[in-house]
Amino acid sequence: MRNASPRLFAGDAAIFPARAEATSLYIHVPFCFHKCHYCDFYSIVDTRDRQEAFTDRLVSELNALAAFSRSPLKTVFIGGGTPSLLRVDLWKRLLVTLNERFDFEEISKDSCGEFTVECNPETVTRELMDVLKNGGVNRVSMGAQSFNPQHLKTLERWHNPENVTVALSHARAAGITRCSIDLIFGVPGQTMSDWQDDLTRAVALGTQHLSCYGLTYEQGTAMTARLQRGDFTPIDDDLEADMFDAAASTLADVGFYRYEISNFARPGHECKHNLMYWRQGNWLAAGPSASGHLDGLRWKNSPRLDDYLSFAQNGFAPLAEFELPDTKRNLTELLLTTLRLREGVAAERIHPLAQAAGPEILPRLLNWANRRRESGHMTAPVERYQLTKEGLRIANTLILEAAMAIDPT
Repeated sequence: MRNASPRLFAGDAAIFPARAEATSLYIHVPFCFHKCHYCDFYSIVDTRDRQEAFTDRLVSELNALAAFSRSPLKTVFIGGGTPSLLRVDLWKRLLVTLNERFDFEEISKDSCGEFTVECNPETVTRELMDVLKNGGVNRVSMGAQSFNPQHLKTLERWHNPENVTVALSHARAAGITRCSIDLIFGVPGQTMSDWQDDLTRAVALGTQHLSCYGLTYEQGTAMTARLQRGDFTPIDDDLEADMFDAAASTLADVGFYRYEISNFARPGHECKHNLMYWRQGNWLAAGPSASGHLDGLRWKNSPRLDDYLSFAQNGFAPLAEFELPDTKRNLTELLLTTLRLREGVAAERIHPLAQAAGPEILPRLLNWANRRRESGHMTAPVERYQLTKEGLRIANTLILEAAMAIDPT
């Protein structure tokens, strides 16, 4: 993304297209009680007690954004950070604002809309779950990562694995029955048996959705610094690939299917909000570092809480980055995200964009797709761009190839 002017804000006419329609909303809560060593999302350990100031500022931003939500919201996702660390009284205020300023008609129909909050097992209470349920939340995403204390220690996760069960019981007792669990594989020292045990324990909790991420060593994280110091040895690439396959086979045996590279669900329990991202829908964004998208235009709020608290223009947040719509970039992003999905993407959605992006692009893209169909990494029907099981194993390579076919430079 392009760097934004320090005084550019999301309410500028150049940022919000007048006729754009957004039916989803992402909110970022940056607070954590500990910074996990692998995490590269914007989060802070707040030693200055700024939760109330943050909520005041967030309410102001949501009031401003509400003018651009012209239809009922279909999905809301509150992530972080650790949203469940926010004080209960502040949650009440936030949820009242959302229900008053946005149309929750679709979300109130549990089978239609989705309102997800990310939770850490240690910060979940029955009182919090009751407040969330009363405010319209119908889904929680629980950050378990592992049920093995040693692997949690390696990841610098400081929760008791048993508290995942307690947290989910609080959610269900409050009436929030849709639950997802996050797991990480490829942790140094992790064996296939350990990974199978994590999968088995997560399924046994009655969850309908699992996100299974391979550990990545992101630049600037403590985990990467420890790797570079030689504090541990990463697991073998072949073992990590086997863990990737084991997730699909183990979960398929108990009724889950892989609908996205890292995500598994029982039919009907896919994460609707994330599907909206991967299908390149439109969404509004609030909170420091939150990113939004409207008809090919992308922006990102400043990823510093001090900036977020100190600057506001009619309620809108200061921007760190923005990108105006660009046909070639829109085509690239559409392929980058939809190729991650089991469903892929229809050629009739890809080809007009390719033709509009330049006369040389569609032939290059078709040549790449034909080669990958011949190699068995894409399905045979030319009406779709869709990866096979073998293709999903090397999805990152294939997605990079697709991007290079669009723009070799």
